[in-house]
Amino acid sequence: MARLQDKVAIITGGGTGIGEATCQRFAEEGARVAVFDVNAEAGSDTVATLSEKGAEAQFIEADIAAETEVADGIAKVLDRWGKVDVLVNNAAIPGVNKYTHEVSVEEWDKVFSINARGVFLCSKHVLPSMMEARSGSIVNFSSIYGLIGNEDLPPYHATKGAVLMMTKTDAICYAPYGIRVNAVHPGSTKTPLFMKAGETYPGGLQHYLDMMKEKHPLTLGEPVDVANCVLFLASDEARFVTGASLVCDGGYTAQ
Repeated sequence: MARLQDKVAIITGGGTGIGEATCQRFAEEGARVAVFDVNAEAGSDTVATLSEKGAEAQFIEADIAAETEVADGIAKVLDRWGKVDVLVNNAAIPGVNKYTHEVSVEEWDKVFSINARGVFLCSKHVLPSMMEARSGSIVNFSSIYGLIGNEDLPPYHATKGAVLMMTKTDAICYAPYGIRVNAVHPGSTKTPLFMKAGETYPGGLQHYLDMMKEKHPLTLGEPVDVANCVLFLASDEARFVTGASLVCDGGYTAQ
């Protein structure tokens, strides 16, 4: 299939996990992919894999919390391919796992600088070219914890709520330009980061996986499961979808 044929996509955090899986799915569907990541080794590896499979791809090393790096990175994509059809704001960090009264201002700001400001900066610098083209799709990563609460990671959950409201607001603001803005809300997904967290959990990885599976009626997700949801929102199949929340959580929030 070629659901993204001739489209140019920027995917932040494309070096690992769901970001990497999204890069692979986009390339399989015909997109030219710009992989943004602060991890040069991981990002370069993703591009090498895509290139080996015949896809057009480039790596941009960028800290999405730094405006100059974001602006320069997007300019490089525009210089090479002349447009950006799709932006996937995937990059994020979990931050500290402390109750709110224990979190320092520095710890709070660090999570917001990437998870919220990074989404803002990437959108800010991509939108002018999309407005000129009068088309485009932005897919923001929120989380199930942008919809419900949980007894951990207050700064992270706060950023994901912010991303949801940013999504809805931008969807309204840029609809007259033919630009769609949507959010995905993944549940627990077996990314390298998720598995690493499980290894340090009391009782070990298998105990952690068993515990988390109980919370998801279908089962835990694989990165490609979320990537396929992103693919739909990025494609013209979702041309009448904007300001939406696509929950991909194996039934977690249905309970």
